[in-house]
Amino acid sequence: MDSLLSTEDIDFRQEVRNFIKQTLPAGAKRNADLGRHATRDEVLNWQKALYAQGWAAPTWPKEFGGTGWPPLHQLLFNLECGLGAVPKVPAFGTKMVGPVIYSFGTSAQKDFYLPRILSAEDWWCQGFSEPNAGSDLASLQTRAERRGDHFVVNGQKTWTTKAHYANRMFCLVRTSDGSRPQQGISFFLIDMDTPGITVRPIISIDGSHTLNEVFLSDVEVPVENLVGEEGKGWSYAKFLLANERTDITAAGRSRRQMQRITALVASIKQVGGLLLSENAAFMSAFAEVEIALTAVELTELRLLSAQANGRDMGVGASVLKLKGTEIQQEVTRLLREAIGPVAASFGDNSISALATLDRSAAELSEGVMAEYLYGRASSIYGGSNEVQKNIIAKTLLGA
Repeated sequence: MDSLLSTEDIDFRQEVRNFIKQTLPAGAKRNADLGRHATRDEVLNWQKALYAQGWAAPTWPKEFGGTGWPPLHQLLFNLECGLGAVPKVPAFGTKMVGPVIYSFGTSAQKDFYLPRILSAEDWWCQGFSEPNAGSDLASLQTRAERRGDHFVVNGQKTWTTKAHYANRMFCLVRTSDGSRPQQGISFFLIDMDTPGITVRPIISIDGSHTLNEVFLSDVEVPVENLVGEEGKGWSYAKFLLANERTDITAAGRSRRQMQRITALVASIKQVGGLLLSENAAFMSAFAEVEIALTAVELTELRLLSAQANGRDMGVGASVLKLKGTEIQQEVTRLLREAIGPVAASFGDNSISALATLDRSAAELSEGVMAEYLYGRASSIYGGSNEVQKNIIAKTLLGA
C-alpha cells in the first residue's frame, strides 16, 4: 500500500495520525485492546470531534457536508482510524441511511436529517432483520397500513445494534404484497420515541449488550417519513447494504490486530523454549493473512474508485464482506493462539491470576477471548457469508 502513496497522500495520512493522537482521550487504545465496546458518550464525543474538523462524513459529497475526499484518502482515513483504535462510529448514520437520504430522499428530508447525522445529534439504528427474516430479508413480515397522513406499523425487528442508544431507526416494512417477496417493501424513517416502540436487550456470547429486539405496536409514522416511492424499499436497501458490507470489512482494525501479533512473535516462548517466530506453521498462517489483508485493502480502494466515478460496487461489496470477515476471524484466532492458554480468560483478572506466565502475554490477553467470540458473528450480520457466496456465484457464474 505504501508504494502507492504520493507525497500528498503521505502528508494526509500523517495529518490524520496527528489528529487522532491529539484528539483521542488517553486510555482509548487500551480499552479497545481489552475488547471493551466504546460507551455512547465516547462514540458521540469522537463523532463531534470529527464534525468540528470537517471529517464527519468522509464518503459524502461536499454538497451535503462531506469531505469530498478522493477514494485513496477515504481508505487511508479508515485504516488510520482502525490502527488508532478510535471509537467506532456506527455506520448506520453516515455510511448507511445518510447516502440513502441524499440519493433518494426529499429536499425536506435532506435538509432535516443530514445535518443532524453529521453533528451526531441523531443516533440511528437499523430495522431490517426479523425473527424469520435475516439473511432472507425479503421474507420480512413487519407491516404498515396507510391511514390518512400516517402509516401504522406493527411487527418485530431483531439483532438491532445499539437500538438502546438510538433516537431514530430506518426500517424496512411491508406496505403491500407482490408476486415476488421483494415487491411491496417500503423504507421508513422512524422516531424511536414514538409511542408503541419497545426495546429489549440481547446479550451476546461475549457478555456485551450491543444487540436488541425492537417491538412495534400500532406505531404511527408520518407519510413524509417514507423515503422514495412506496413499495421501492428493496432497491434502496440493496444500495444501503453495499455500503454496510464494505464497512464490515474493517481492514484498519485487522491491521491493528496484526500489529499486536507482530509484537508477540519475537518475544513469546512456547513449550520447549522456541520463540513463536520459529513456529513455521504459525508464521505461514500469519503470512497468508498479511497477503489476504493487503489484497482486501487494494480491492476496497478499487471499489471506492469505481463508486466515486458513478459505478455500482456490484458484487465487489459481497467479496469485501466475505474476505474481510474471514480475515477478522482468522486474526483473532491467531492472536488467541499466539498468547496461548492465558487468552482463555476474560477481563482484568487474567493478569493477577496468571502473573507467573510471560508478562507481555498476560497483558495482551485481556479481552482477546471476548473479541474472538464476538467476532464469530461478523460472518453472519450484514448478510451471512453463505449468502455472499451465492450472490457472487449468481453474478459471476450465472449459477
